[in-house]
Amino acid sequence: MSAILNTYNRKKISFKKGKGSFLYTNNGKKYLDFVQGIAVNCLGHSNSYLNKAIEKQLKRVWHVSNVFTIPEQEKLAKRLKQKTFADYIFFQNSGAEATEAAIKFARRYFYSKGQFKKNRILCIKNSFHGRTLATIFASGSKKMTEGFSPKVDGFDHFEFGDHKKLEKSITKRTAAIMVETIMGEGGIKVIPDFCLVGLRKLCNKKKILLILDEVQCGVGRSGKFMAYEYAKIKPDIVPIAKGIGGGFPIGAVLVNKKVASGMKPGTHGSTFGGNPLAMSAGNAVLDIMFKKGFLNNVRKNGNFFIKELKLLQRNFPKIIKEVRGKGLLIGLVLQTNQTDFINELMKNNLLTVRATEDVVRLLPPLTVTKKEIKLALKIIEKVCKKK
Repeated sequence: MSAILNTYNRKKISFKKGKGSFLYTNNGKKYLDFVQGIAVNCLGHSNSYLNKAIEKQLKRVWHVSNVFTIPEQEKLAKRLKQKTFADYIFFQNSGAEATEAAIKFARRYFYSKGQFKKNRILCIKNSFHGRTLATIFASGSKKMTEGFSPKVDGFDHFEFGDHKKLEKSITKRTAAIMVETIMGEGGIKVIPDFCLVGLRKLCNKKKILLILDEVQCGVGRSGKFMAYEYAKIKPDIVPIAKGIGGGFPIGAVLVNKKVASGMKPGTHGSTFGGNPLAMSAGNAVLDIMFKKGFLNNVRKNGNFFIKELKLLQRNFPKIIKEVRGKGLLIGLVLQTNQTDFINELMKNNLLTVRATEDVVRLLPPLTVTKKEIKLALKIIEKVCKKK
């Protein structure tokens, strides 16, 4: 019997090694991995450049407290600042921590301005912002919050796409609107560019903050470094995680000067956040991601994959209802429950992961080749024919 707490319906399969887009079991069976730790391993498994960067740092220093200056942290923060809207970065260890910090920063900003009751955050109902007490109530999901009362207050909700409800829900106590630029766990729902532009204008009009959660869709996953770039807007706060470490746990919150003005020494902290080992991993990821043509290649491969999946949708309309996504964050909406479909894909050596609304998520590494995408398409088509 396992000593691990039973909070996952784990598949009875484990792996001894991985390389690039593939994983290998103990008996040598090879799987095409389009889960990649749920959009985490942006450079695939066992990337040699990332490995060397971590090994090099291991021989220097792993961890020191944030009461000291950490050069590797300063370097990564500067690079993120140069590439985004942000003026300041705060490092943590996970997406949930980063989103929780984003909530704190938004509330603290208005508190610092003497607006003590302006502390509510408006979110999309049934979104996903993490597993902490605050973030599950921010998500507004009955399933996620069941059994975790009393409710963490301070969150209001509107339905995805309901613009009228959104504007009506803004009150004098609203501090910010927080949405995922592309909803991941919620079914790979892309917020259209015109809606993001509208959100920015609405936040400016109401003098509130715009928080764009890019924990899953950020750091190259959409084909741009940040998914909000497609809309050509500047948010106030953006939590990121997953891809920034290439598999090493890193979370971060990106903020502008306005938001940063509310944070002073002692108002927030992290024991492990921004340690030298994690920062070396993050810098190695950016070394590769910022190379000329890298993100353009992600967009090209993403466009190809989505185009071919839409052809499969037309050929198998009784199985595939819709194809959603941007870049290499892709969802297949099925006509029936996705569990059997995912299991059949796995039997054919393709690993995928579920999302809500009968969606199968396809999350290859950003280094995936066209040949590997064609292999995945062949397997998906095979399973569709069998159905």
